[in-house]
Amino acid sequence: MANTITVKDLQAVVDRINRVTGSPMTEYTYKHIGVKGELVANIGNYHLSSAYGGYALHRMCNTGGGTANVNNSGYVTKRALYDLLHMYLAGYNAGKGETV
Repeated sequence: MANTITVKDLQAVVDRINRVTGSPMTEYTYKHIGVKGELVANIGNYHLSSAYGGYALHRMCNTGGGTANVNNSGYVTKRALYDLLHMYLAGYNAGKGETV
């Protein structure tokens, strides 16, 4: 029987994608501006999104917090996303001329 994929497993792969691509590790950063502060979106950050009982890989696109679904797959099961994340990493590394 296959191992169960958890959200922790998915997050570990997403963290790896952020490290490999040199992307920010967090979705938002709190910036102090004078006395006030505000949350600023970290453009380029990869992160998990969940809805409808499924999961997707999103990437921050703009300072307003807009995101794009990286795999253009919609929300899928944890197992399906785990496989997609590893394929994404393999494709990224192949594009750089590296092997996994």
